[in-house]
Amino acid sequence: MSKINILPAKVYNRIAAGEVVDRPYSVVKELVENSIDAGATEIEIHVEKGGTQLIRVIDNGCGIERDDLQSAFLPHATSKIETAEDLNNVLTLGFRGEAVASIAAVSKMTITSKTADGKCYRLTSDGGELGNIVEAAGENGTDVCVERLFYHTPVRLGFLKSEKAEEADITNFVSRFILNRPNIAFQYFVNGKKVLQSFGGGKEEALVSVYGASILSNCYEIDANKHGIRIRGYIGNQNFSKANKSYQSVFLNGRYIVNTTIAAAITNAYSSYLMKRQYPFYVLYIDLPPEVVDVNVHPNKADVRFADNQIVYSCIYSVVAAVLDGNSKALEYIVQDSRANAFANAPQIKAEPAPIQEPVLETRPKQQSVFGFTTLTYEEAQKEIEASAPKTFKQNIEKTPVPFEEVSGKREKGVIPLDQIGPYVPQGMPKNYKDGKPKRGKNDAEQLHKKYPDLFFRRNVLEVDDPAYEELKKTQGAETKKTEESTDFFAENKRFLEELEQKSKQNKIDVSTCSYVGKLFNTYLLYQRADEVYIIDQHAAHERLIFNRLKEQMQNRSVVQQPMLLPYTLDVNVFEAEFIRERMNDIRDMGFDMESFGDTSFKITAVPLDLQYIDLGKFFNEILGDVGGYRSIKLVDILKDKLASAACKAAVKGGMDLTQAEIDALFALIDGNMGLKCPHGRPVIVKMTKTELEKMFKRIV
Repeated sequence: MSKINILPAKVYNRIAAGEVVDRPYSVVKELVENSIDAGATEIEIHVEKGGTQLIRVIDNGCGIERDDLQSAFLPHATSKIETAEDLNNVLTLGFRGEAVASIAAVSKMTITSKTADGKCYRLTSDGGELGNIVEAAGENGTDVCVERLFYHTPVRLGFLKSEKAEEADITNFVSRFILNRPNIAFQYFVNGKKVLQSFGGGKEEALVSVYGASILSNCYEIDANKHGIRIRGYIGNQNFSKANKSYQSVFLNGRYIVNTTIAAAITNAYSSYLMKRQYPFYVLYIDLPPEVVDVNVHPNKADVRFADNQIVYSCIYSVVAAVLDGNSKALEYIVQDSRANAFANAPQIKAEPAPIQEPVLETRPKQQSVFGFTTLTYEEAQKEIEASAPKTFKQNIEKTPVPFEEVSGKREKGVIPLDQIGPYVPQGMPKNYKDGKPKRGKNDAEQLHKKYPDLFFRRNVLEVDDPAYEELKKTQGAETKKTEESTDFFAENKRFLEELEQKSKQNKIDVSTCSYVGKLFNTYLLYQRADEVYIIDQHAAHERLIFNRLKEQMQNRSVVQQPMLLPYTLDVNVFEAEFIRERMNDIRDMGFDMESFGDTSFKITAVPLDLQYIDLGKFFNEILGDVGGYRSIKLVDILKDKLASAACKAAVKGGMDLTQAEIDALFALIDGNMGLKCPHGRPVIVKMTKTELEKMFKRIV
């Protein structure tokens, strides 16, 4: 009987849905991308109950003809590509042909569509079962309605976020569609209420629609061409940062992506301007020839791969760094209309003599190819990488492919094939090295054992067809099985906790057994106990004790509120708004009177009396820094740095001459805890034994 089953469409479509349609936001993403690929200039999006009850996308695109309606529901059915070669030049947002079939398999889905010169037709699928095509009333374009998402897969429903959290994710993606396609008019409704709207008026209007008009005064608009890579969009100025990464958007060839190479280049360019736990703001549009970008990495198409990461990194880093540093190149990169605003915030541009430039690319003869199009030569690009890249990046320059060389009597395009590159042997390498690795003889172990008879050697490398391999495999397999059978993991955990408790007890001593013997430099207190001496940093010890007391007071305080004369308004994005709503009780327990003031705004009308002078902007930035995290919000954790600073200022200082009574009181407060550390992590107490001292004086060897 055959054990291999050929899965029916109903089954493999649901499996595919696990990759393509994991949550409601991915349904919205796939449907809106189809509308954009259909040439729509107006797109309307409706969402109810976090997308689980209804997702509806209406566009005025080219529409679907009657004969293609059934094909649209089939897996791997697409109008975007025809052959495998088309994957090397993908310009559309969708191309796999999996989205509609996957969505239809886990929902009730209805498509109503009309072409410009045809009638309007409708087709419904219920869990992948197609109905009949019927005539309907409708305007040019396509109306896709997805109802009861995941009702065929109830397990998936149990793993969804709350309705508000799912709405926040959808809103985030719609915001990025508005930024990505500024020439398309979007309307976005949540539970019948209009949340976002853009009018297709361009990048500036889209940016204001998503982030508000105040964002323009804090950004530079850039437009740069470097090595055939076009980088345009908006980056925050040197003084404008955010508490998390949810304000960062990169669109590559019209597709929203999250890429580590690009993110690292921008972050490193901002590194000298950002404080700890602060992140840059940017909305960037990057254009590359499609043949040097692989978008076929994952079904969600959120990440891409580049033919050469180093050149992409260098180009983006050098452009962003030039604008932030205010050097002469910034004049070429900043858009003319925004220069007045940009240079009001930028550092003074250094008047450097203009370097001698070679002729422009169009007049340069016999250009080489880096990405498959005419640009700088590879050697010129390498020089620019070395000149502009940060130190950590320069260390990896040697790993770049070998540049153009003469191979087999003719010039090859690209790099030398690996099979034609000889082994690299460093200069002065001993003769017993081969292919960059030491040659090992069969008698090496025996020779080492003869030379060092007291050392124990274990063979840890076995060669193919080695008769010792099978014997070792059997022995290790038996030992592993025996270990797994005999291991009681609950007992292991219990023993580990007991060891921690025992270690904690060992760090604590009886203070009555210690005697004060003096101090050094009015900073270090000396206590002797049998054959041990404890050296205590008086400042670090007092600082830790004050910090512990402040923490306890903060945790056990009775909260008294101070009403504010004017309410403080906190404006955030949808991710941050949902994060705050989920933790509203924690914030109120701290003593803040806070309530929603719109979809993405909050009004604070009272603060704790003991925090009445706190900077609310910085305080809530600390809270929002953990967006996407799972820790609870505790006042002690948020104010840890402030408590540590207060303890440091209040503690006795090194060099202060303490009285004997003060020394005794400080040692009593330590209560024999020899494992203390100050709030900044420095040790409070160091132990030295008599034996260690006698070794220092060579009394014993």
